[in-house]
Amino acid sequence: MKIISLIIVFFLLTGCLGMPNSVKPISNFDVNKYKGKWYEIARLDHSFERGLSRVTAQYTVKDDGSVLVINRGFSDNENKWTEAEGKAYFVNENTEGYLKVSFFGPFYGSYVIFELERENYQYAFVSGPNVDYLWLLSKTPTVKPEIIEKFILMSKERGFNTNNLIFVSQK
Repeated sequence: MKIISLIIVFFLLTGCLGMPNSVKPISNFDVNKYKGKWYEIARLDHSFERGLSRVTAQYTVKDDGSVLVINRGFSDNENKWTEAEGKAYFVNENTEGYLKVSFFGPFYGSYVIFELERENYQYAFVSGPNVDYLWLLSKTPTVKPEIIEKFILMSKERGFNTNNLIFVSQK
């Protein structure tokens, strides 16, 4: 019985790591270039961001190499800001865009950067553990239409249902 309990606990603690087979994290990643404020341009819907607009993520690199994550969004229904603080750690190398993020104690989810504007880190395409989680993030509140087209094309090629994308208002 103890072994079954341990297996269940292990599954719960690691069940949200991994990535879709079609997604590969970027290499030559520099977390110090990535840190700062990012605006959510598009996402697939999920319960923890449902109904939020003006969504941003602030990434701060800590002394131990982990990343402090502060997600913020405005709930139009409740007419108020919501904020969640989390922590992120690299799953493999700190030069690979593959992190595990937790907002809820010991439970982690994947954060996989599969496309990144390399010169100034101006936009990123991010996946979660499966094709139900997808984000387009930008260092600016808007992006050029070509970036959105690229995001849709690359995401569709990887099996994401881009027909269900939500384009987030930053106003």
